[in-house]
Order: sequence, then C-alpha cells, then structure tokens
Amino acid sequence: MAQDYSARHLQVLEGLEAVRKRPGMYVGSTDSRGLMHCLWEIIDNAVDEALGGHADRIEVTLLPDGSVEVDDNGRGIPVDREPRTGLSGVEVVFTKLHAGGKFGGGSYAASGGLHGVGASVVNALSGRLDVSVTRSGKVHSMSFRRGEPGAFEDGKGRSPESPFTAYEKSSELRVTGKAKRGATGTTVRYWADPQIFLKSAAFSYEELVARARQTAFLVPGLTILIKDQRSEEHSEESFNYDGGITEFVEFLAPDTAVTDTWRLQGSGTFTETVPVLDPTGQMVSKEMERTCDVDIAVRWGQGYETTTTSFVNVIATPKGGTHVAGFEASLLKVFKKQLEVNSRRLKVGNDKVDKDDILAGLTAVVTVRLAEPQFEGQTKEVLGTSAVRSIVSKVVESELTTRLTSTKRGDKAQASLLLEKVVSEMKSRISARLHKETQRRKNALESSSLPAKLADCRSNDTEKTELFLVEGDSALGTAKLARTSDYQALLPLRGKILNVQKASVSDMLHNAECAAIIQVVGAGSGRSFDVDMARYGKVIIMTDADVDGAHIRTLLLTLFFRYMRPLVEAGRVYAAMPPLHRIEVSASGRSPKEFIYTYTEAEMRKTVAQLNKRGRHIKQPIQRYKGLGEMDADQLAETTMDPRHRTLRRVTLADAARAEEVFDLLMGSDVAPRKDFIVDSAHALDRERIDA
Repeated sequence: MAQDYSARHLQVLEGLEAVRKRPGMYVGSTDSRGLMHCLWEIIDNAVDEALGGHADRIEVTLLPDGSVEVDDNGRGIPVDREPRTGLSGVEVVFTKLHAGGKFGGGSYAASGGLHGVGASVVNALSGRLDVSVTRSGKVHSMSFRRGEPGAFEDGKGRSPESPFTAYEKSSELRVTGKAKRGATGTTVRYWADPQIFLKSAAFSYEELVARARQTAFLVPGLTILIKDQRSEEHSEESFNYDGGITEFVEFLAPDTAVTDTWRLQGSGTFTETVPVLDPTGQMVSKEMERTCDVDIAVRWGQGYETTTTSFVNVIATPKGGTHVAGFEASLLKVFKKQLEVNSRRLKVGNDKVDKDDILAGLTAVVTVRLAEPQFEGQTKEVLGTSAVRSIVSKVVESELTTRLTSTKRGDKAQASLLLEKVVSEMKSRISARLHKETQRRKNALESSSLPAKLADCRSNDTEKTELFLVEGDSALGTAKLARTSDYQALLPLRGKILNVQKASVSDMLHNAECAAIIQVVGAGSGRSFDVDMARYGKVIIMTDADVDGAHIRTLLLTLFFRYMRPLVEAGRVYAAMPPLHRIEVSASGRSPKEFIYTYTEAEMRKTVAQLNKRGRHIKQPIQRYKGLGEMDADQLAETTMDPRHRTLRRVTLADAARAEEVFDLLMGSDVAPRKDFIVDSAHALDRERIDA
C-alpha cells in the first residue's frame, strides 16, 4: 500500500486554484454568509482608505442582475508596474494571494486588511469582476473571469456570460476614459460565481445596512451610501455620524441611563519581532515598535443585560480577543478597589463582587487601532495580539478610576449611582443563589418560607400548576372558593406595585410586593433568572376590568419584562379576561332562564340586540362588574378560572427592542413623551370608558 502512494499523488495548487478548491477556508462557507463575507472584503478595502484619511465616501449598490458594485473616492489602486512581477498594481492586488499594501510598507498605519488575500479571494470566487481605477486624470479598467485577466465582449450589457478572451502573453490595464483633475477612487463590480456559491445564497440588505451603520459610527465623517436596486421599489440609506462611538453606544443602549456615555481613551507601545522584506527582496526578522490606540465608550443603564461590541481597525471581532479580555479584567480590578474604598458607605460587608455584577446594564464599544494585528483566521473574529491586553487594561484602569473618583458634581453623582447599582446586583445575585439552593416545593407537612398570604396548590407537577396574581384581598376570598386547589395557587397583591422601570434594582428588591412575586415564582430575577426553576407552569394576572386594573396589569408586566423576561419569552405569562357584564335572560316558553357574560361594551350591545330580536326578556339593569370582588365564586370560576370556560390572553414578546421602547415610553423616567401622548390623543377619548 505504501508503494502505491508516491510523490505523483501529491497536488500543488498554484495561484487562485487553492481558493476555488477550498473556498470555505477563506470565506467561511459557500452560502449567504460566505457571499456576504466576500462583500465585506471589498468594502473593508474602501474603509481602510477612509481610515487613513484618504476617502470620505463609499457607495455600495446591489444591482438587479445579481452583481454588486462598491465605489470609493480613495487614492485608487496603484496602476504602475510592480517591479518583482512586472504586472500592474491592479492585477497584483486581484490575482496574487498575500499581495497588497498592508504588510508594513508604510501605506497604511492601521487597516482591516492584513493578509493581502481579500480582493484576490473575491476575484477567484467571482464569475466576473470589473475594476476601474481613477488616478492621474485617467480611468484605468481591467476585467477578470474566475480570477483570470482578460477582455469581455459586451454587447447589450455587462454580464458574466459575455464572450471572454483571456490574455495569453501579457495582461493589459486599459485606459478607458478621462477624469477630472484631482479625482481619485476605485470602483469594483463583481458577479459571484454560481459554480462556487449555493443557489440559495443571496445578499442581505438588512445585514449590509447594519454593517454600514456600524462602520459609519466607527469612522466619524465617513459617508456610506447603500442602494438596493434589485426590485422595482429601490431602497436607499445613507449613514454619517460625527459623534463616533459615543453615538454608537447611545444607539445600542437598550435601557434608561444610569451614567452618561464615558469615553476612555489612551495608547501604549509594544515591540514584536516580525519578518519584513529587505531592499534585496529577502525576508528577514526585525524588531518593530508598535503603537496601539485605545478608544472605548461605556454607559451603564438600569437594566441587567450586557451589550459589548468590539473592533480592531474597524473590523468587528464578535468573539472578542485580547482587547476585550483586557477591558473586562480592568473593569473588575477598578470596581473591586472602589468598593473596598467605599465599603462602609455602600454596606458591602464581606460579599465579593463578580464580573457579571459589573457588566449588568453595561453597553460598551471597545475599539483598538494598531498596525498588523494578529487574528485567528481570515474571518478575523478573534484578536490574538497578546500585548494589546495589557495596554487596554492600563488605559481602562487609569481613565475609569479618574471618572469614578472625580470631584465634579455630575461625575460624582453618577459614580455614586453606579457603585450602588453594582452592589445591588451583587446582593441580588447572592440572595438568588441562596434562594435557589434552599428552594424546593413544600408539601402540607413541611414548613415553608414562602409568604403567608400565598394560598398554594397541592400539586408538584409544574406543567399543570397555575399561579394567579389577584388584585386585592376582597377578590382573594372569592377566588379561594372558585379555584381548584389541586393545581391553582393564589397570591393577593395590595394595590399598585412599584414601577420597576423607574426604580433601581435595590428599590425593587426592597418592595414587599415585588419581592413576594419573585419569591413565589421561585426562579430568581434579572441575570440569575432560571426559567426551569419556576414553580408554576402558568402565571396569570387577574385584575379588575377597569382602568386601575389595567394599570396594575401594566405594572406587573413591567416587572416580568424587566426581571423575569425568559418567563415571558417562554409564553408562560397570561392575563385573565374577567367579564364586564352579566346579562340575565328570563325564562320564556321552552327557553330556560340563562346568564350571558360579555367582555366588551360592543359585545354587550350586540348580544342585547340579538336577544331583543328573538323576543327574549332581559332583566334590567344589566349588571356591570366593577371588580372581581363583586362576583360570586361560581361566577368567577365559570368565567375566569375554570380552564373549560375561561379565556386567557397570552403575553408574547415578538420584538424585544420594540417592547423595550414601549415600556420605556409608558413607564420610564421621562414624563414629557407621555404627557404629549395624552394631549395629542385627548380628542379621541370616549368619556363613557372612564369608570367614575
């Protein structure tokens, strides 16, 4: 067998053959994700020009024929001959792997392109690629078919299927037009090769817009124009942000602010040994001094979710790397020190702060810029340059300590609120952990640490059990008689609970009603909430069918959305629908006496009209329920609690970001938008709907 395997069985793939043979190695996959990655490679080359201050406009157009065009007003790819290959700069960039201006030659101080394979990989995986370069008053053009340079004979229009003639002896960079004096730039248009990419692969306009917005935040002053001309209804969006990553954080932040957006900026130097080309073209090792610029924007909000986005030279690193590790390590170090200094005032005790306590409610954009960073793979999802960790850590420690110890009135107040929030998160995590360790369902023979006012059920089967949150003790008495005690539990609420959208975590935990609900549900709160630990399969909010009942229901939903969101996402939170009216229909002939319940004014009027039409006598006045306490137990069971007859409204969460905006508008600290809403909507108010 060994003799059958010889050197002739070995294959040597040269040039762009390797890319076409193993495309996943370079672009990740051959589906839509890989297709978008090719586009990012071309866009990032244009962004690198903007990053160096040579361009301020990039235009990306998705065209009806399946191609995409990227145009920038940068310096333009060099068009003169590269001395070692004898080829034009354009052909070198698009046909030679590991060739370009980003290998330490001084063309780019910091760039997203590092390996010199981006443009050539896209060319190799394209059925056709056309590039036009504007330099020195001329427009230079060149075309490629699956990476091979040549000329297309375009008749009615440009297409990958046009007749193609490959260059045999020498390539030609054609001059195809004149340009205005001083005008420079590069335009790349390409058609992805259907031999490589799946038929289902398609450019995502939404992803493109998100990436363009993100890049515009990271490069202040850069205008990015996105056009989608694939359908009759053309879409077009333009992005330009002068505020940089400060605006980016404000755009990403999902909750009400505890602090302003703080910028943590600085730089550091390090040395590394890298191979470079000497004047004779030989590769030699040389020790280089690098500068790493750090620019971080942070902002803490009242929520508990963390949004951290990181970038290296405008390239997103979704899986983090050494820069994020340095940022998080320094955060923990700084807050540990500040909590020690202020331990008596904050009543920290012997508790130890955790990284997650600090990250709760944090929105951060971490950016670093350095020459020739080391990434893990061509997709550049993880930064590997080890020296960056200590540089980022030092900058964050210095800048954040200055903020937290500032004597300015505004900074001092915000620092105090932030430290209190971290301590609240820490105590919440510790109490939730202790609660989880000790929590288990108690049967009738065991003692229970649950609230005394809870009327628990007997069943241990979480799938079947239901917890009713009942408005008031009067409704509790009726509900106790109406419930099925095997699987229905009752927890009465005294009036309106705390508005947790405006309150801090500490205030929420100290509120008796909120604490009782969290304790009874038994799955923790905030970051520590574990939906699998919930003691009940359904949580049903049962309030009166009036304005106050609606307000209480809104306050309860705010609590569940803010601190027990997985329960809502799992579809386990419901709102009961008690009836508004009870229509008593007298017996008539063979028709017996009956009671009909209706749930809206319109339904009641329609029912009455139908009964009158049939000649049935309705006892007057029709009973209008003002609250659950007015119902008899059998009425409450039949209409609201018995699964065979009741109607429940499931609370769903289709769009978390939109829900966040609505809750912040209706329940947040900013009162002005609510006042405007009331004033603007006053003309549409039906006075009959007010219970007075």
